[in-house]
Amino acid sequence: MNELRLPLEGIRVLEFTHMVMGPTCGMILADLGAEVIKVEPLQGDSTRHLLGSGMGFFPAFNRNKKSIAINVQSEEGREIVRRLVATVDVFSENFKNGTMHKLGLDYDTLKKLNEKLIYVSHKGFLPGPYEHRTALDEVVQMMGGLAYMTGPEGRPLRAGASVNDIMGGMFGAIGVMAALRAREHTGQGQEVLSALYENNVFLMASHMMQFSMTGKPAAPMPSRISAWGIYDVFTVAHGEQIFLAVVSDTQWAVFCERFNFQDLAHDQRLATNNLRVTAREWMMPLLRERLSGWTASELSSAFELAGLPYSPIRAPHELFDDPHLKSTGGLAEIDLPDGRQVSTPLLPIKINGARLPVRHGPPKLGSDTDEVLASLGLNPNDIAHARAAGVVR
Repeated sequence: MNELRLPLEGIRVLEFTHMVMGPTCGMILADLGAEVIKVEPLQGDSTRHLLGSGMGFFPAFNRNKKSIAINVQSEEGREIVRRLVATVDVFSENFKNGTMHKLGLDYDTLKKLNEKLIYVSHKGFLPGPYEHRTALDEVVQMMGGLAYMTGPEGRPLRAGASVNDIMGGMFGAIGVMAALRAREHTGQGQEVLSALYENNVFLMASHMMQFSMTGKPAAPMPSRISAWGIYDVFTVAHGEQIFLAVVSDTQWAVFCERFNFQDLAHDQRLATNNLRVTAREWMMPLLRERLSGWTASELSSAFELAGLPYSPIRAPHELFDDPHLKSTGGLAEIDLPDGRQVSTPLLPIKINGARLPVRHGPPKLGSDTDEVLASLGLNPNDIAHARAAGVVR
């Protein structure tokens, strides 16, 4: 394998983020080689202390970063930030509208210190009538159609992951990289905005276009008219479940031959995918009955050999033992701030034949304060004084 040179080496990022959206942007930039300095309050990012489903936020989205703890409510702390701004390429934040302006850390102020600065903000909404609202992933899923499409009719249901937060951070990172490219030509930085609501609307584009094409609202996924004749979860022997799909006429012929369904292969009512879609009301119960005696393992083997799409139904924790992820390096070991070692998924890309490495795990609170302050020219006495005064940790 060729030696991997990370594409964003030499780029320095100052990150004022918490929760998921902003940290995702910073993690992507860090994985791509940027030096990402995470500015935390003296008590630490709030996600360090969450319970329940939030326990995974900090370790999942803060690897490959440095941590510096600063009291930005103090003028001394803000002065340190301003000095850092003069040294960085990117400033990233995801606080509610007005917060950075009150701190004197908004784009219009900071670009005067660094005309090459790229300033990326991650918000609930892009500027407009909704921008004053407080947004969460679940809020925009409800108002943006995703919860309606995910749950059964009358039961809107959020997706099982923070899809808008994560994708919003991805679009923030895309905007940063585009701005870095533009800066090569102009020598000037610019402001980038990414938003949860608009991200969710983008996810709904195909359903919106379906309405434009047909004049009929898209049905929620559990009751939708599928584009494919067979595209469902089947309950089989021993109550096991498996997802099976047959999405083309060629696959239909292979499926019928593999399971010896010659009567179905010659049934003209099922000759094309579109005909099979219209026949689902009677075809699917028949197929469910015929396949009910097979085990999930037997069906997996049969579909694998036939080259047909299938999938076991897995819970997230089962992915740690996935043979494909383990053999292809899709999981990497990281050290958590409390000393535990765990596995984490890497970005789903390869560059120059290699996965992007974890250079270090999520940082301990303030673990890099001294190093970063020293890079600004502060000596050990200066740093000790700032720490004693409660400016840094």
